[in-house]
Amino acid sequence: MNRLLLSFVFLLTAIPSTTYAHKVWLLPSQTVFSGPEPWLTVDAAVSNDLFYFNHFPLGLDNLVITAPDGTHVDAENKAKGKYRSVFDLPLTQRGTYRVAVVNDGAFASWEENGKRRRWRGSAAAIESEIPADATNLRITESFGRIETFVTNGAPSLDALQPVGKGIELIPVTHPNDLYSGETATFRFLVNGQPQKDMEIVVIQGGTRYRNSQEEINVTTNEEGEFQVTWDDPGMYWIETSHQDDETKIKNAVGRRMSYAGTFEVLPQ
Repeated sequence: MNRLLLSFVFLLTAIPSTTYAHKVWLLPSQTVFSGPEPWLTVDAAVSNDLFYFNHFPLGLDNLVITAPDGTHVDAENKAKGKYRSVFDLPLTQRGTYRVAVVNDGAFASWEENGKRRRWRGSAAAIESEIPADATNLRITESFGRIETFVTNGAPSLDALQPVGKGIELIPVTHPNDLYSGETATFRFLVNGQPQKDMEIVVIQGGTRYRNSQEEINVTTNEEGEFQVTWDDPGMYWIETSHQDDETKIKNAVGRRMSYAGTFEVLPQ
């Protein structure tokens, strides 16, 4: 991931997306497939409008694809253009795939020889990057998940099991079983535990052609669950964030986490 994009991704994990125009997303060519071995194509971008390529591409260095049997598989035909990245995936297994870009790192700032320094990178590398004589050191852990789900044949759940880190969406309603006029229920976990009072933003794509975002705002309950009633078919973007001080990075002042998922709602 280049330095400019890395810096922007860390910014995305630090500030709720509703406070600025840019949104980060994965856009699948479709989410429900049938046939012997169909192919999926995914666009990845940071943009001003959902889901249009008008800012810059999302890096794919941290792309993690979980197959229906729970194993990790590799994307094919990765490419990076001016405004978007793209990749393909042959759906050789039957069931549900989880396709995610997972950014795990930290941001640090300090003073060195009278000058303010800043650094962004992986949590594992941070200790070796900060000089021993650094003063006024401030470190923030950052974890972001950007994802979508696709199913070949009947939906399955093995790829959707939580890993226990950051914000994770757990389906009560399967993410590839969404239909207009129906209500879906999802659960958010933070480090493997249900998280209440998380503020969720749901926006349908096509914002370029609307005068307002027409966002839906919901909050998780005691079980970390929230519900969305889909008025219309189409692609939807779900976003949330969370901050706490439960970081395991030495000298870190806190932890900032973000989530952005793309979901397809089909007509009845």
